Amino acid sequence: MNDFNVCPMCQSKAIRNVADRKWICDSCGFDLYNNVAAAVGLIIADDEGRILFERRAKEPRKGTLALPGGFVDPDESAEEACFRECKEECGVVPAGIKYIASFPNTYVYKNITYKTCDMFFEATLPQGYKLTAQAGEVDGFEYCYVRNAGELAELDLAFDSARKTLQLWLNKKKEGK
Repeated sequence: MNDFNVCPMCQSKAIRNVADRKWICDSCGFDLYNNVAAAVGLIIADDEGRILFERRAKEPRKGTLALPGGFVDPDESAEEACFRECKEECGVVPAGIKYIASFPNTYVYKNITYKTCDMFFEATLPQGYKLTAQAGEVDGFEYCYVRNAGELAELDLAFDSARKTLQLWLNKKKEGK
């Protein structure tokens, strides 16, 4: 759990956490809500049906696989974040996106726990695209088959929300949706 020892407004030690998502200072009345952050992820399949994954270059979960994506910026829609994040991390703007689902996630970064709502989209890339890894964020790319639960279970994925989304995506493909 995240916690403050002093109020950021008046420096009083009379700050307390309420219900793990709000801090109140009894000295000055300051209150701060720890709201959920919005993030996006993209399932991008190549012509062979393999899924594009990034190898994470930094914490949390450095070295594991992740779907391209990231946090939604202020005053940005989830859809706009998909296009921006794909361009930043992969060097290519998707030709189109389609919403799949959202799942909660916990993202621990520098000993601070962030609760997120991860929204996932299926994306198509334009013909003749070339991937370029964002320095400091992406160590490289890997295409992996995710045709069944067994192949999904073998992936060293950074985030459980991506695993849940890929399972849902597989189920929908099996049902022909």
